[in-house]
Amino acid sequence: MNRLNKLFAEKEHDLLSIYYTAGYPALNTTVDIAEALEKAGADFLEIGFPYSDPVADGPTVQHSSETALNNGMTLNVLFEELKELRSRVNIPVLLMGYVNPIVQYGVERFCKQAAAVGVDGIIVPDLPMYEYELLYSNHFEDNKLSNIFLVTPQTSEERIRKIDQLSNSFIYLLSSSSVTGGSLQLTDSIEAYYKRVKAMELNNPAIIGFGISNNKTFSKACEYANGAIVGSAFVKLLAQDDYMNKIPAFIKGIKSSS
Repeated sequence: MNRLNKLFAEKEHDLLSIYYTAGYPALNTTVDIAEALEKAGADFLEIGFPYSDPVADGPTVQHSSETALNNGMTLNVLFEELKELRSRVNIPVLLMGYVNPIVQYGVERFCKQAAAVGVDGIIVPDLPMYEYELLYSNHFEDNKLSNIFLVTPQTSEERIRKIDQLSNSFIYLLSSSSVTGGSLQLTDSIEAYYKRVKAMELNNPAIIGFGISNNKTFSKACEYANGAIVGSAFVKLLAQDDYMNKIPAFIKGIKSSS
């Protein structure tokens, strides 16, 4: 049983994942931030690798990606940094980014390197499902990496069922089809979408992302899914002075309304 499956077996509700960009705010802070997040109470992590054309990201994550690239972050640098990950961090860790840098790096090589440093899964929002099945699934499976698929309000039930069949850890439910960094808007249609997916009784847990920024939005998301992902709100924290010492209060604030 891998770290992700073990987590979902032990804790079914109110799971908190934190996203941040590798190499931001400084080049060599990736594992330091991961360790601080685990100590503060995050359940699992998504480390983004920067790309020059982050089309699905809002201004906050785009800025962090641009800064990270300017700081010198590359996949080679990231994998070198992550060599000390598992001596300091025990919770599941995923890498998240766009397909172009992975293909340029080499998908098989990427998967082998990710597995070697203790990564548990990969999220590639712009990797088409048929390409994953046809070209890359064996590299993920051979290296025991979970590929995390995304579902939007427009995703058909047929496609969601297919995603559920191909998944082996969790399914990422986007709260909207817009870019990251917005606020969770629970319109009637979005609420109906959450209820529709929940009623499907999928085999895999569901985690909601995009627009989760505080205890109110986290708690609301957890009514419909097993947990939620906080991204832009945490990346904003990393832009502040003395951000490492602010991480415990940030995590506590997301998890608790008190």
